[in-house]
Amino acid sequence: MRSRVHGYGLVAVLVLVALTSAALSVAAQSWADAARREKEQQLLRIGTLYVQALERYRRSSPGTDKRLPQELEELLMDSRFVGTVRHMRRLYPDPVGATGRWGVVRGEDGRILGVRSLSEDAPLIMGAVRRPGLLLQPAQRYSDWKFVVDSEQ
Repeated sequence: MRSRVHGYGLVAVLVLVALTSAALSVAAQSWADAARREKEQQLLRIGTLYVQALERYRRSSPGTDKRLPQELEELLMDSRFVGTVRHMRRLYPDPVGATGRWGVVRGEDGRILGVRSLSEDAPLIMGAVRRPGLLLQPAQRYSDWKFVVDSEQ
């Protein structure tokens, strides 16, 4: 009689462990999705910062020849002026890329038009992304989103 009671206790503990494991796996997936969603929002925010910095660089160009930089580092210290002019505080890493490095989008003249992620992961946002001063078309991969300045100006 006593061995039967222990057998049911063991089965009850195994069922409890299985239910706890299932609940934790659901919670872990939810946390992973939330972290991925947060990184995607950071990508959009930082990409927008690069576009704004590139626009400031071009707008502040002396004279009538409004040019974009040759290298991203020029956004940190604009040497075209006597005083210190910074269009960005630092070069922010790509939040969704494995290396943190950005791909650079260049114009026909070799100057930087914008940046793009190097990540081949699929974005969570499936449609177009509209932000002030930014429009990204629907993409299959993060690398398809190009954060570029308006070339019409």
